[in-house]
Amino acid sequence: MGLFNDMLQKVSGSAKITCKKCGHEDTEYNLVKNFYICPNCGFYYRLGARDRIRLTVDKKSFHELCTGLTSKNFLEFPGYQEKLDKARSTTKEEEAVVCGTAEIDGNACAVFVMDSKFMMASMGSVVGEKITRLFEYATENELPVIGFTASGGARMQEGIISLMQMAKVSGAVKNHSNAGLLYVTVLTDPTTGGVTASFAMQGDVILAEPRALVGFAGRRVVEQTTKSQLPDNFQSAEFLLEHGFVDAIVQRSELRDTLSELLTIHKRSV
Repeated sequence: MGLFNDMLQKVSGSAKITCKKCGHEDTEYNLVKNFYICPNCGFYYRLGARDRIRLTVDKKSFHELCTGLTSKNFLEFPGYQEKLDKARSTTKEEEAVVCGTAEIDGNACAVFVMDSKFMMASMGSVVGEKITRLFEYATENELPVIGFTASGGARMQEGIISLMQMAKVSGAVKNHSNAGLLYVTVLTDPTTGGVTASFAMQGDVILAEPRALVGFAGRRVVEQTTKSQLPDNFQSAEFLLEHGFVDAIVQRSELRDTLSELLTIHKRSV
């Protein structure tokens, strides 16, 4: 957990953070030490892509791929360029997904992490292109893929092009699967829309964080369409586990070990 220890050393021991759910106030150090989970109510804070990578992979093992790709406002959608500029400035990322290769307890893998802090990790042309390229690289180099999904769905500012990413990424996932390679998805809060309808649910093993919101259409739309009252936990990770859409719900503190075990079990013999 070398990277995790590095994170602890960089945070302030006195800075206070208030939980958005229960209002509990604690130090930033204690929050990070508790894997960005409120020690009072168990609320899971959403992680940026880099923090997620630091919590998951071996120290100094991550090598970023598919860099230099940025979205363009090719439809001249009003306000889109301003939103892109703000997201890049706030997150210091080029786009809503970070891709690369890494090791988890010495197990080599390809990794993509969607960042909800970048326009709610909406899926545009560049997000789809980066994930597709990562799968192609993983197929060529016989690497398993670990994917952390988080998205508000397709990016409407790019119109039909954003929806086409569902098919493009799915094709790359299928080629990776045909090569006999492992794909593990980790559904984080929120994973919705076209991402759920495609590569988020195409993993050989599908994990989820506790209480993560996972679904396609919004709750109100589903209720109006089906003309039925939905249960309170509808579209939660727990609801999906109960109905067979998720293989396991894994605590954030146990996720690295779980991924390591899966990679070890499915490791190809040389």
